[in-house]
Amino acid sequence: MIAFIEGILAESLPTQVVVNVHGVGYQVLIPLSSFERLPAPGQPVKILTHLAVREDAHTLYGFCTAAERDLFRLLLNHVTGVGPKLAMAVLSGMSIEMFKAAVVAGDTGSISKISGVGKKTAERIVLELKDKVGIAAEWEASSARHAPSAADVRLHDAVLALISLGYKQVEAHKAIRSILKDGEEPPPSEELVRQALKILR
Repeated sequence: MIAFIEGILAESLPTQVVVNVHGVGYQVLIPLSSFERLPAPGQPVKILTHLAVREDAHTLYGFCTAAERDLFRLLLNHVTGVGPKLAMAVLSGMSIEMFKAAVVAGDTGSISKISGVGKKTAERIVLELKDKVGIAAEWEASSARHAPSAADVRLHDAVLALISLGYKQVEAHKAIRSILKDGEEPPPSEELVRQALKILR
């Protein structure tokens, strides 16, 4: 598995980039959400990646944030009939926050407006992800009056990352909770994931 690519951004288009890594150009497919975060061509760049292997192709999908890659993997691993192309369309069509809110609210209408996502696929996404994205409800207390704090977002992102790696919601939730100490700010989500993996393994 190729976890990330770091080098010089040689080319950038809304749907793909080429990263020059010591003279080798890696073509990476990206969503629009990542394109907006890219530096100018010629600048250093680090792209988080997911390698999809098929009989006829090895394709690298790239993301500027861990949250984007986690949601991509969540869609691939937990929604029947969703492949890399459709998962990228979801990331390009809605912000992560709006997508999570739509799933929790069961708003299939908003999700089905994403290019390539029909009504049936939107219903399947809500059905199969609601419990997994719904864990946010406990920490985010998802009302307009109670916006999630930075700490809540870190906890939520860490649990989603663990679910995207194949762990069950209950296991991920329990592992993250066991790391937290009363009265202390939680560490960054990446550190929470590292510590949780030690417990889960």
